[in-house]
Amino acid sequence: MAYSVNKVILVGNVGKDPETRVSNHGYKTSTLTLATSQRWKDKQGGEMKEKTEWHKIVVFNPHLVEVVEKYIRKGSKLYVEGALTTRKWADKQGVDHYTTEVVLSAFNGELVLLSEKSHNSDLNQEKVTDSDDLDDEVPF
Repeated sequence: MAYSVNKVILVGNVGKDPETRVSNHGYKTSTLTLATSQRWKDKQGGEMKEKTEWHKIVVFNPHLVEVVEKYIRKGSKLYVEGALTTRKWADKQGVDHYTTEVVLSAFNGELVLLSEKSHNSDLNQEKVTDSDDLDDEVPF
């Protein structure tokens, strides 16, 4: 049996506010950039080094697009689970270009907000609003 797996898990910070677009068919997609960093101590000099990788995340799942629109901003810390996809296109001069993206498809992918409440006032307000629905007559 030959199986293959295309699964990417990233934990990082959003580099700029996400962009949401609507296709000609009325489907929304969101794109965002996610920074992940590695830190290590240089063996020769003993100083701390850091390398940051930038990842393009494309969200096709309509429920996750809503989450992106409502809660995610520059600096948000996220857990993202999706699949790697490489696209090819030609520019006006006919030169081929490639880009690799982490895709959260309409039926697959996961997005978890890891930021503290204080980093996102919209999220705080949403939680406060939800608490208003609690029954005041609970005996505890």
